[in-house]
Amino acid sequence: MDKRLFVAEHAYKRLDIFLSEQTDEFTRSRLKKLVEEGGVLVGGAVQTKAGADIKTGDVVELTVPEPVEYSVKPENIPIEIVYEDEDFAVVNKPKGMTVHIGNGVASGTLVNALLYALDSLSGVGGVLRPGIVHRIDKDTTGLLVVAKNDKAHVSLAKQIAEKTCKRTYYALLDGKLKEDSGRVQTDIGRHPTERLKMSVLPTGKGKTAITDYEVAARFGEEFTLCKFTLQTGRTHQIRVHAKHLGHPVAGDPVYGFKKQKLNADGQLLYAWQLELTHPSSGERMTFNAPLPPVFGEILQKLCKRYGVETKPFERIFG
Repeated sequence: MDKRLFVAEHAYKRLDIFLSEQTDEFTRSRLKKLVEEGGVLVGGAVQTKAGADIKTGDVVELTVPEPVEYSVKPENIPIEIVYEDEDFAVVNKPKGMTVHIGNGVASGTLVNALLYALDSLSGVGGVLRPGIVHRIDKDTTGLLVVAKNDKAHVSLAKQIAEKTCKRTYYALLDGKLKEDSGRVQTDIGRHPTERLKMSVLPTGKGKTAITDYEVAARFGEEFTLCKFTLQTGRTHQIRVHAKHLGHPVAGDPVYGFKKQKLNADGQLLYAWQLELTHPSSGERMTFNAPLPPVFGEILQKLCKRYGVETKPFERIFG
């Protein structure tokens, strides 16, 4: 059991913010969980509210429990590791693979595969999500960064929170998007009646979601190829925002049109590029993934059908 004492040099509006400034080993979400689980004393009394006020001179005791052995078992599942060093790995997740166990999924996840393929994973994500800094949907392919130690995890999570980790996607949208570029900013939360879906909600009823987009190619009135850059990382964010624009991701079985024009076998959306700062060296690094085969074949056919030059898209064709 690891116990630490801190004294507040000035007042804070939130206990979890105070704790996050005292240590660089834990994410704010991890600290919030420790508070809620009764692992923090303020003035000798247990405080389970992460948003509690901290006064100047308050003595705060943080108790960090011993690491728990992973409850997820390694599985020999082939995965494409784009990059790996002592701090992190970048993985090109295939379509159909869930990132971590939960919601009835007990095996066959990316975490199961990572535990087999890598020599270590951070413990910040807990025993069910070791190493997982961020996620992408089960049926969305593309790049994820995975932390191999807790220091790297905190650094990478902070970059995502502060929007210095750039995550760029490509998606084929149904119809002709009116604007060439723009920003979608809404609140996103659980759909009020369909609980497995997310939806745009009135301001203040969900979590702020911000997505920037730029048209890469137009295919008549039928489709628009768009580049999306995430400023936040809400569940199904791009898919929900595309629907909000009136042009859902082509092939999307949840948010798309009932009658699909393409035989895409799922949404044509993939995580193309990750740009981040190395947790140890401070070097700025960029990683790219080629278009998934089906997406690439469809895009090639559309370019040929509509006379669109393919050379500008060679970087994403791979």
